[in-house]
Amino acid sequence: MKTIYIVEDETGIRDALQLLLSFENYEVRSFSTIEAFNSRNQSENPDIFILDVMMPDGLGTDVCNKLKEDSATSEIPVMIMSAHAKNAEVTKSCNADIFVSKPFDIDDVIQKIEDLTQKN
Repeated sequence: MKTIYIVEDETGIRDALQLLLSFENYEVRSFSTIEAFNSRNQSENPDIFILDVMMPDGLGTDVCNKLKEDSATSEIPVMIMSAHAKNAEVTKSCNADIFVSKPFDIDDVIQKIEDLTQKN
């Protein structure tokens, strides 16, 4: 079973993603803040990270950059999503594998996750 880590502050989006992805046979761990994400057990890594750009305690783009700079996580795909930022802005500020604009189509997001996790 593939694992997904979600960093998303909006409870509705986080819960919906967690529920829908678990129906697709993914193990999902979610974090409502960057601080909570940074406090996770870092000896375990997921098959993909899903990060929101605007978090109450920082930017998902900064988290993305840290993940891509760390040799333990640099090869793990990162999906970054935002309702405010545009694709060009986000891809300039971090090296995410894919950008998703909110609101999103869940079937599209699931397909993108499947595509990214097949590469690993």
